Amino acid sequence: MKKAQLYHTHVHSKLDSLTGIRFLAAAMVFLFHASLTRIIGFNPYADTQVIEVFQRTFSGGGWLGVSFFFVLSGFVIAWSARKGDSLGSFWRRRVLKIFPNHLATWLLAMVLFAVPTASVAIWLPNLLLVHAWIPRMDTFLSVNGPSWSLCCELLFYLLFPLALKLVWKIAEERLWYWAWAMVAGLALTQFAIRQWAAAAPLINEYPISLIQWWWAYYFPPARLFEFVLGMLMARILMAGRWIDLGVPLAFALLAVGYVAGMWVPFQYSLNLVTLVPVAALITAIAASDLKGRKGLLNSAWMVWLGEISFGFYMIHLLIMTVITQLLGGRLFDNWTASLIVAATFALSVLGGWLLFNFLERPVMQRWGKPGNTKALGSMAQA
Repeated sequence: MKKAQLYHTHVHSKLDSLTGIRFLAAAMVFLFHASLTRIIGFNPYADTQVIEVFQRTFSGGGWLGVSFFFVLSGFVIAWSARKGDSLGSFWRRRVLKIFPNHLATWLLAMVLFAVPTASVAIWLPNLLLVHAWIPRMDTFLSVNGPSWSLCCELLFYLLFPLALKLVWKIAEERLWYWAWAMVAGLALTQFAIRQWAAAAPLINEYPISLIQWWWAYYFPPARLFEFVLGMLMARILMAGRWIDLGVPLAFALLAVGYVAGMWVPFQYSLNLVTLVPVAALITAIAASDLKGRKGLLNSAWMVWLGEISFGFYMIHLLIMTVITQLLGGRLFDNWTASLIVAATFALSVLGGWLLFNFLERPVMQRWGKPGNTKALGSMAQA
């Protein structure tokens, strides 16, 4: 069977490995937050050399994990879009997918950290998932920090039906040009921010000003390049125009991009230097699944972890913050500190499972069924 016929035949097939790798991306975000001694204060190691290695190793883990989620979201939603689905049904499912976990962790954070009810200008935008649009650190990182990324997801969901129609109109032979255009668009956007956004005063945490950091990382429209690139990679695979890059080599390219992020100017490490490797890895993994290959990522355990990864992502920082408060600034030997990190990770997995099993999955099973009117005009036409 020719490559194009193979991919065409398996359009909309379930891609278990992409579910599995979601957990690895979420784990990178966890390790990133665990390393942030100056910001979160969690890192429990007394050995300064261990702290330095830990921070150096995972200094870009959060940026990578979130960018991976955005590209993966564009890929998976485009891959699974079907002709006959309705706009209302699509938007309902997307809202039901993210809001229950968001509301649960928002309420938990409000109670645990006693956020003053009078601070309505801080907690209300977070509750409504519009806080990433506001260039104030006490707002876009308010209540439950990871929730800012859901503002970007909501914008993408809103624009997806239009974006899908536009992506579908692209001639197959021009798909790669448009994919590279997304990379170029992000590069030009980051360059413009670096050149023209106010470069001072610098924030305490990173060598960048607050307004530059907000424009470059948190401002939702700036993240659309990643979502749309994911959509384009899905269509490239559907059209049989993927280059058949192997998964091991794709992982190696991602590792190179990750290390490169430690040496380029900070702003470019946020998502630019890893964007191409992320898109390549996602597509390579999907192509491998279509060929029926089995491995760690599509094993039962990894798929299960991938299914609970959204809950894990949403609750891990709350658990980490509570444990930080319980530790009270105490530091420990390497063995004890590693046990504390591992226990925090395990509790986050448990929290993710609870959210998935008792909230996310029941809600989606009850109200998340597809509709069948006012079709999206999806890639099911392929």
